[in-house]
Amino acid sequence: MDDDNSRTLDMKEFLKGLSDYGVLIEKEEAMKLFQQFDRDGSGLIDFDEFLITLRVTKDEFWNYYSGPPMSNARKEVVQQAFKKLDKTGDGVITIEDLRGVYNVKHHPKYRNGEWNEDQVFRKFLDSFDSPDDKDGKVTKEEFLNYYSGVSASIDTDIYFILMMKNAWKLD
Repeated sequence: MDDDNSRTLDMKEFLKGLSDYGVLIEKEEAMKLFQQFDRDGSGLIDFDEFLITLRVTKDEFWNYYSGPPMSNARKEVVQQAFKKLDKTGDGVITIEDLRGVYNVKHHPKYRNGEWNEDQVFRKFLDSFDSPDDKDGKVTKEEFLNYYSGVSASIDTDIYFILMMKNAWKLD
């Protein structure tokens, strides 16, 4: 949908994208939907807003589109990734779990001195954390919810599993 590769969607791209994907709704309804995704009211939808909105409203999303929830195969590979990150095995991913697993040295804000290692780790955790409770601790449920949003945009189990295995270097 991001025709200009800006990593955001404006209203024009959003409307065109809906049409391209065969979502035939009235313009007024599409504008309301756009506002739901545009959580910060900027007039643009960035990728995080898109995923957060899918995550927050995933039950309504699935009911509306009659799509299936994540398959057991997808859930299994997500659980494998969670287990790899949860070094302490306590069922929660924290900054301490990420040390030695996630290398911050290549993060642009770490490299330019804007953020320290803990800030990079915290931002990383925030992307998986519940949108309404960013506490720096990611539970298995929050991790699964995040990947439910990602899963919604990937058609086949095979591709989703391959993406997860490559992203998290799973066997």
